[in-house]
Amino acid sequence: MHKTRQPVPNKTSLLPNYPNPFNPETWIPCQLAEAADVTMTLYAVDGRLVRMLALRYQPAGVYHSRARAAYWDGRNEFGESVASGVYFYTLTAGEFNATRKMLIMK
Repeated sequence: MHKTRQPVPNKTSLLPNYPNPFNPETWIPCQLAEAADVTMTLYAVDGRLVRMLALRYQPAGVYHSRARAAYWDGRNEFGESVASGVYFYTLTAGEFNATRKMLIMK
């Protein structure tokens, strides 16, 4: 058997997390037009850093499925569950940066 190769996207993009609103976990999909070191940074509505997900070096491709998308368990850097409310997530992949909004409801 041979694997079917997915086409490489023509642009890097950050997609809406799912589910949204969520409790207690969410997946954050993206697509990368080129290989890059990838970081997903999560912020509270006041701009305070909540958690950084270092996703390491990732090849170009589509990261939409639960098996490939970034995963957040709704916890901060100290392992504590975060409060209900609005949060922001920023994808950094090489020179690319994009931010989107999400909602956690408990």
